[in-house]
Amino acid sequence: MRIILASQSPRRKELLSLIVPKFEIMVSNQEETLNDKLSVEEQVTEIAYTKAKNVFDRTEGDRIVIGSDTIVTKNGKIYGKPKNRNHAKEMIKELITGDKVHEIITGLSILVEEKGKLKEYKTYDTVKVYLKDISDEEIERWLDTGNAMDKAAAYGIQNEFCVHVEKIEGNYTSALGLPIHKVYDILKSVQSGSFLFGTF
Repeated sequence: MRIILASQSPRRKELLSLIVPKFEIMVSNQEETLNDKLSVEEQVTEIAYTKAKNVFDRTEGDRIVIGSDTIVTKNGKIYGKPKNRNHAKEMIKELITGDKVHEIITGLSILVEEKGKLKEYKTYDTVKVYLKDISDEEIERWLDTGNAMDKAAAYGIQNEFCVHVEKIEGNYTSALGLPIHKVYDILKSVQSGSFLFGTF
């Protein structure tokens, strides 16, 4: 069975490689747009679906297409990628204001076509992130790494910023952008998971 990851994210590629020995990467060219009439969970799930569907519609035959999207939110506000260094600093300061807790919500959509039959899976996973106090000097040091500008909410839990994370509640892979435990369960149900590492 052909497996396609609809993402160019190196983190998602690395995570999927933990359970799938061979897969392709095909980037979705679907424009990401938020619909504020939907809940954050519905929005991120819908974006993941449109990513997967875009790649699915450009391919043929028996295949599995995996799409994912991640949103960072606190008190109803959605944090995208920062526009500049000052914007990144503002984001981090907001995240450590008050209870210092925010959520990472990752949507997942998997489309499967086998022998002309289509199955669609849509789900999401939520992780709570608890930050520590972060001084202005520490924020500036983080921004100096150059790793903040391409990250939602101006940080990545998997790099130098990890020292400022007190704890997380939820699955770590969801915080990285691909809930691999949910991917595993869905793929395991397809063809008895014969293309996954291990035997089922």
